[in-house]
Amino acid sequence: MAARNLGSTASPASTARLADTSVAEAFLASTVGGEHVAKRHRARFHPLEVAEVRPLTADAVEVTFAVPEALADDYTYLAGQYVALRAELEGHERRRSYSICRPPERGRISVAIKRDLGGVFSTWATSELKAGDTLDVMSPQGTFTSTLDALDGKHVVGIAAGSGITPLMALAHTVLARSATSEFELVYTNRSTLDVMFLEELADLKDRYPSRLAVHHVLSREQRTAPLLSGRIDAPKLETMLDLLIRPETVDEWFLCGPFELVQLARDTLAAKGVDPVHVRYELFTTDADRVEPRHGRHIVVERGEPTVAIEFTLDGQSSTVESPVSANESILNAALRIRPDVPFACAGGVCGTCRARLLEGSVAMTENYALEPDELERGYVLTCQSHPKSDRVVVDYDV
Repeated sequence: MAARNLGSTASPASTARLADTSVAEAFLASTVGGEHVAKRHRARFHPLEVAEVRPLTADAVEVTFAVPEALADDYTYLAGQYVALRAELEGHERRRSYSICRPPERGRISVAIKRDLGGVFSTWATSELKAGDTLDVMSPQGTFTSTLDALDGKHVVGIAAGSGITPLMALAHTVLARSATSEFELVYTNRSTLDVMFLEELADLKDRYPSRLAVHHVLSREQRTAPLLSGRIDAPKLETMLDLLIRPETVDEWFLCGPFELVQLARDTLAAKGVDPVHVRYELFTTDADRVEPRHGRHIVVERGEPTVAIEFTLDGQSSTVESPVSANESILNAALRIRPDVPFACAGGVCGTCRARLLEGSVAMTENYALEPDELERGYVLTCQSHPKSDRVVVDYDV
């Protein structure tokens, strides 16, 4: 990769606010493909052929899958969404979720994968995956999108760390391409220049939209000319950035993507600045820890006479019921997987939202929730990987 200078330029500001409308309905018409973008489908895996594996950095690659026309409608997506990948490695099924890094394009879908220390899946993908291989790819999911159907005069800001840039690449392309007056501003932090994913693409995008794209590269382990752009982003640095580089009152919508500490810091700082949370979207990324997800659910034995909870769930129009011992404190997902291995899930950590279902009866306690929006919670949606029954009977619907 040829070296490029990391620039930081200010962009004009806008004070218009985004319309508060349905994300899915409003944004579908504005993505590349317009009226040809199909209705969302439930998450399902399909085998897709790898069309290209392109190096991004020494430890990151962009993987592009070819989508046959017969499956093209299942793989239409919104900028900011993700897919889950599934492979059999070292005798175990591994599932990992990766954000889509290119603007919507029919027939192709691309993700960026960064190798994590000790990560079985990411190490394999960045070192052995090659064009011509076939991998199970889940249909696109996620709500890290926005109501960007009316882009004229809108100012969108992204804050990302490391591989958190991935969904923001697709969003930046889409925002800038859809309107001649929209603006995108990015604060992107990495350890050093060599760690910057999509460095060339960001520079090219800046050349294409010089007055409407601003990129502020912050390097934690490499000295930059501007002190503000050197070192780790902490609370004082971020507050200074919001005072000198980006004035929150001029921003229409915020996108935050990275590790929990950075995302939470940005959310807290923006809230303290008076930014309405409805205009702040965030997505967490997790490292590819060496974990193995049970494809059939954790083994549970129901002893005769012990108290149980009846968990009823509907998937693809078929209802099933499984008994779960109260003493096991079993998640709904684990119980469902014991009798239906095709129940959708990806991260199983409350981050991706793939296992989302609507609670129709009973009550549950969610251990973690980094995926559901407040309005989804109000409508009764839960993350089944994190939901533990608190009533004698629980009924959920994956199809709603």
